[in-house]
Amino acid sequence: MTKKTAASHVNPPGLSRRTLLGAAAAVTGALAARDAHAESSSATGAFALEEATVAELRAGLESGKYTARGLTEAYLARIRALDRTGELPLCSVIETNPDALAMAETLDAERKAKGSRGPLHGIPVLIKDNIATADRMQTTAGSLALVGALPPRDAFIVERLRAAGAVLLGKTNLSEWANFRSTHSMSGWSARGGLCRNPYALDRTPSGSSSGSGAATAANFCAVSVGTETDGSIVSPASACALVGLKPTVGLVSRAGIIPISSTQDTAGPMTRTVADAAALLGVLAGEDPRDAVTATGRGRTHADYTKFLDPKGLEGARIGVPRERFFGYHPATDAIVERALELMKAQGAVLVDPASVPNTNKVDGPELEVMLYEFKAGLEAYLAQLGEGAQVRTIADLIAFNEQHRDREMPYFGQELLIQAQKKGPLTDATYRKALAACRRFSRAEGVDAVMDKHRLDALVAPTQAPAGPIDLVLGDHWLGSSSTPAAVSGYPTLTVPAGDVLGLPVGLSFIGRAWSEPVLFKLAYAYEQASHARRKPGFARSVDPK
Repeated sequence: MTKKTAASHVNPPGLSRRTLLGAAAAVTGALAARDAHAESSSATGAFALEEATVAELRAGLESGKYTARGLTEAYLARIRALDRTGELPLCSVIETNPDALAMAETLDAERKAKGSRGPLHGIPVLIKDNIATADRMQTTAGSLALVGALPPRDAFIVERLRAAGAVLLGKTNLSEWANFRSTHSMSGWSARGGLCRNPYALDRTPSGSSSGSGAATAANFCAVSVGTETDGSIVSPASACALVGLKPTVGLVSRAGIIPISSTQDTAGPMTRTVADAAALLGVLAGEDPRDAVTATGRGRTHADYTKFLDPKGLEGARIGVPRERFFGYHPATDAIVERALELMKAQGAVLVDPASVPNTNKVDGPELEVMLYEFKAGLEAYLAQLGEGAQVRTIADLIAFNEQHRDREMPYFGQELLIQAQKKGPLTDATYRKALAACRRFSRAEGVDAVMDKHRLDALVAPTQAPAGPIDLVLGDHWLGSSSTPAAVSGYPTLTVPAGDVLGLPVGLSFIGRAWSEPVLFKLAYAYEQASHARRKPGFARSVDPK
């Protein structure tokens, strides 16, 4: 969830990429002839569902052009053909759901007999492998230590997805333990899932920790996906993979059943190819849950349909703050893209307050990590305690020992410094924790985001989400130049990234940051920008960046 700091694989062994592509083409070709569904593809070839939106898929399901089973088969065939084949495999999907086709058939029958449940009825969705499902899939956060440790029930958001009629297509790979294991980690790698790559350049990071959700959605392996974030792990991979990613207000989406890092910063959220798809998915995910007390703070502030806030003229008269002091200047090419985005927003009628500095953003870095370490120990051990008899670990100490025992598979590239630091922390009643949490809330909220918004009467702040994706480095780990995720992460406020352009084919995102519960405003602004810019480009699965 933070960018800083025995699986059933989808392809059988021993088959070449050519064999898999041929087999997938034959299977989905038959489907297209039979049911007017999709056809298979290579990375660069045609795929009938490529860039398909939720609205388009829904219209096809309602007209009879598609069936849920046909859509599910088409996405599964594309995953089999492309995800774990070739010299530099994408490795974005950690496992597919063995019950996906049965789910789809049931939903098709229900649609025929009773009609649609709503916008996600029959829509294939991928979810991150730290989101619990009480079914035949694993929930491991990418760690071998949780293989066989079955959760007692679905995560609340999984219950919501099932109730909405979504097809759970599978689980996505991630940075192991949501990138909260080592100070020298490599985003996108997990012992269980292997190394996830960026579909825009396969030698580049997909960024973390919702790396698989980002890469898979960009590669059109699903209609939409769900990621999780503590600080940057939705918006960072979304930016790196030319996606729309929303990190909601903490409390809008339940965390029950999600393997935790921080009880004050964690949230799940949509990762999609369009703003409209993110709005449709959020309407399903959001809701009050007795298992997560913080969701009571969202009572009366959630919406069943966020698509009603989409407005192509949403930038007219909007007051947009530009926090240059900390979130610009680390990469000139990224700045140039954002400067063009600002000019476009101005042309669409936005009023730019430039600069609009967010005070105290540098005062939360140390306290934020302190809070995470305390809350990770408390939250993870509570999660582990409720697992079934197959659980191999019950405490962080058990987990540290497991990793040491399986060092060759769990720690071939980096260690577990953060686990060791967290193990040394005391309870959440410690004065050190309470002081750090108070500092985070004070400097990020009243004296941070709220201060600049009040001073300039802003609707939102905008900033580059981060620089283009860095190279995958098995020796030194991640390369970070800068990002704008922390103010919203520490405050618990929402941030939404949209594609803004690219540097030598590597995507760059633009973040809209708002006050608590301002998702409707962010959707309005981001949708207007998206409709004016049309900046998303589909990936080409290039081996590397082409300097030409």
